[in-house]
Amino acid sequence: MKKMKSLLVGTAALSIMAGATRAQEMVIWHDLGDNGIAWFKAAGEEFARTHPGVTITSISFPTDQWFGRVISAINTDTAPDLIYNNYERVIRIETQTEHLMDLTETLAAVDSADFLTEADLSVATYGDKMIILPVQRVQMGFGVRTSWLEKTGETFPTSWEDVKRIAAKFQAEDPDGNGKDDTFGLALEAAKPRDLIHMLDLFTFGAGLRHTIVDPEGNVVIDEPEHAAVLKEFLRTYTDYGFVAPDTINHSFGEMYQVIEGGRAGMFRVGDWNVKKWDAEALNGDFEVGPWPKFFDDKENAVVIGGMRGVAVPENSPNKDLAIEFAQFLLSQPAQQAALENVGAAVSNTLEIGDLSERRQYFAAAKGHLNAYDFPEAVLAWYPELEADFHRRLLDAISNPPADWDAFIAQTAEELRAEVDRLKN
Repeated sequence: MKKMKSLLVGTAALSIMAGATRAQEMVIWHDLGDNGIAWFKAAGEEFARTHPGVTITSISFPTDQWFGRVISAINTDTAPDLIYNNYERVIRIETQTEHLMDLTETLAAVDSADFLTEADLSVATYGDKMIILPVQRVQMGFGVRTSWLEKTGETFPTSWEDVKRIAAKFQAEDPDGNGKDDTFGLALEAAKPRDLIHMLDLFTFGAGLRHTIVDPEGNVVIDEPEHAAVLKEFLRTYTDYGFVAPDTINHSFGEMYQVIEGGRAGMFRVGDWNVKKWDAEALNGDFEVGPWPKFFDDKENAVVIGGMRGVAVPENSPNKDLAIEFAQFLLSQPAQQAALENVGAAVSNTLEIGDLSERRQYFAAAKGHLNAYDFPEAVLAWYPELEADFHRRLLDAISNPPADWDAFIAQTAEELRAEVDRLKN
């Protein structure tokens, strides 16, 4: 386990803050490591320009330690001024303490946050309470090797039918030109529940649907017509179509990346955090990024918001008013620019991105239609167990494909409903 990292961030006071008689220190706890420390250092220095005498102490904990320390500190009235993390992790803090501010009015008081989308705001809200100000999107798009498209006479796929046609060419026409039969249409993963279901999440939300296995009330959705259509094609990618490496059933994130970075797959997931590396090495910029494949004429396909990082303010924040101001400041141009440069993600669409590659600009400017993942694990305590059960069923089907996929999905849905009833009780 990594040691706790911390850094005092800020600038020396050059004058006395209006209405204050001494310098003020604020503390923010996060789990972003060195990149986050560098970002809060830059943001703290900018904040001090309009708040002389204010310093920011930024402390990064390993994620598991962050949970325990934040919950304990809030419950013992020794909370930091602010906390920062992924939305679903902040939900856990709220459910354990019920002591985070509702930031609805805080956001309303921000002069220029029109760049926040409905998807952003939906991810920031838990129940009837805005528990974070959304500050950094985690976007995941669909990537395709540019040279492979050129070699096969294709352009970036829009529909699922496009993907199937192109995937077949990628496997049959030696797109890397090495004279070997060693390329695959797609790089996916399946070994663990979050591997396989995460991939299904991307195709489902990317197709413009909401929810993957259950809705927020716990109702099973996999046999609803559109969900079933995506699930069926997703499973056939591993089986009937054979568009992935034969051992993909054993692939987790690491193995999937090996297939991508080893130049063996033509289409794959691209996270906004992948692009900087893949521009400079591994793929050397030989890829395009866009939304996930379109399945339905009446639904817009999307780039998936697979996470949202944001700032929260405990009700017992020692410097609550000032903490609220700093939270608002994290949505300002200087703080957002620093977030993009140091962490690789932001939410503002007015940043200086001219020096970034076309692929990094795609994410930085949020050019794709966005659809946010719904984090059922954050609102249904039993969801991870259901997901693990669903994963086992899908692995069995991939290993031994059923004769009738429609019947398999219908039966699986009924069995999951029985499992939901058991878990709820």
